[in-house]
Amino acid sequence: MVNLAAAFEKEGISAFRFDFAGNGESEGSFQYGNYRREADDLRAIVEHFHKEKCFIAAIVGHSKGGNAVLLYASNYKDVQTVINISGRFNLERGIEGRLGRDFKEKIKHNGFIDVRNRKGRFEYRVTEESLMDRLTTDTRGSCQSIPNSCRVLTVHGSMDEMVPVEDAMEFAKNVPNHKLQIIEGADHEFTLHQDELSSVVVAFVKAGLGGNYMAMPSQSCKRTSGYIPSRF
Repeated sequence: MVNLAAAFEKEGISAFRFDFAGNGESEGSFQYGNYRREADDLRAIVEHFHKEKCFIAAIVGHSKGGNAVLLYASNYKDVQTVINISGRFNLERGIEGRLGRDFKEKIKHNGFIDVRNRKGRFEYRVTEESLMDRLTTDTRGSCQSIPNSCRVLTVHGSMDEMVPVEDAMEFAKNVPNHKLQIIEGADHEFTLHQDELSSVVVAFVKAGLGGNYMAMPSQSCKRTSGYIPSRF
């Protein structure tokens, strides 16, 4: 996301990146599911820039963030372009790898599961409530309710071992106005394909803005001189 923000800046498009509540440098406690809350976090960001009379060209999310931007688009319907990078369509998949095969029995018995890293260090706690938040999030229904006026791009790596590329195919089937871009050989983080990822995403956003995109932001959003940092 750092490289992607820099790529937007090179094209004269400001990029704002943030950590969801309970993640990175943001306050709050981490929750395993929380797809709806993260969409609400994004809503707060969008409303802030609307109050500043800024034009929002697109919202972009990677992995779980991809699900958040799609859920946002289905709930609020006030963005014209959404980029889903390596999002997961089938939210029931991938749980056993984190919580173990008997995760349902464990969480029913104890009320929570503590996730530890390979060195045995505690990382985070999964409660029954947060697990159910994930399992009850209707990805298919959310995708189908995104308005046709919203352009959606899904970018996925063919060698993604965390989220299978088949999930990208499901997004393509269920989002009304959708474009799918598979990057051959790319993993979940696009480790060796950063430039290709940036090129695809920036081109899609610019195509939605047309040739006059440099004139679209309001005065309050224009830079006074030079480039500004992509992280705030």
